[in-house]
Amino acid sequence: MAASIAYLGPPGSYTEDAAIAYAAWLNESTGEEISLHPAASISQALKESQNGRAQFSVVPVENSVEGSVSMTLDTLWQLESLQVQRALVLPISHALISCAPSLDAIQRVYAHPQGLAQCQTWLERVIPQAQLIPTSSNTESLQHLQAEVMSGAIASQRAAELYHLPVLAYPINDYPDNCTRFWILSRQPSPGGRYTSLGFSVPANVPGALVKPLQVFAERGINLSRIESRPTKRSLGDYLFFVDIEADASNSAVQAALNELRKYVETLKVLGSYSIMPISEHHR
Repeated sequence: MAASIAYLGPPGSYTEDAAIAYAAWLNESTGEEISLHPAASISQALKESQNGRAQFSVVPVENSVEGSVSMTLDTLWQLESLQVQRALVLPISHALISCAPSLDAIQRVYAHPQGLAQCQTWLERVIPQAQLIPTSSNTESLQHLQAEVMSGAIASQRAAELYHLPVLAYPINDYPDNCTRFWILSRQPSPGGRYTSLGFSVPANVPGALVKPLQVFAERGINLSRIESRPTKRSLGDYLFFVDIEADASNSAVQAALNELRKYVETLKVLGSYSIMPISEHHR
């Protein structure tokens, strides 16, 4: 039986690159045939595996320039049964794709909000006249180009080749070391690994509400590699927190920390313990 992977599409997206890399690794590891299924949004990709229509979901979780992907974190907080299986990190190098005769002729640029933000300085410097229009994915942006000759889109060179569209400029991202971390999620239990991700909400916005949960890790010498707040959407000033720790959840010190943490939080979700998957060129 083929393993199925849902990802943020359409085909040609950076998330498809990550899904292809994971599919190649999975095929080498298990011999399974892999099928890829594009979804219209990050939320839909995650729900495909939540509802059992796909075995895995691949979604972006953090970019080195723009930080965490809020849609991924917000959706995972709402869902119940998904666990992180692996993480992988891919370099992101954007191209400006357009049928326009020159950069000066471009009137609009379509891209995912993260793509627009990662190229903001270049766009302001080179084509300040262009109206910037956000879309649900960079590859979806390409759908506008043949009908709107004076428009451009931000996507990968592979996407331009896939859809037979010309590249006017490359690379255009503001930072050359731009990269994105992706999570592979499934209803399967997480396999364990060097990193554990979790989310929690606190009972009230009072002094010490965040300090006490974080102290349980500090007191046991457990390093936090990331912490981020997201609004609960219940009321202004009410937040939940996502934390990455550098330890496996099965570690006795982590187990003790999680047991104590439950005393101070309203809701705790352990999203899984996992390793970062090495990516070689033949996996891409």
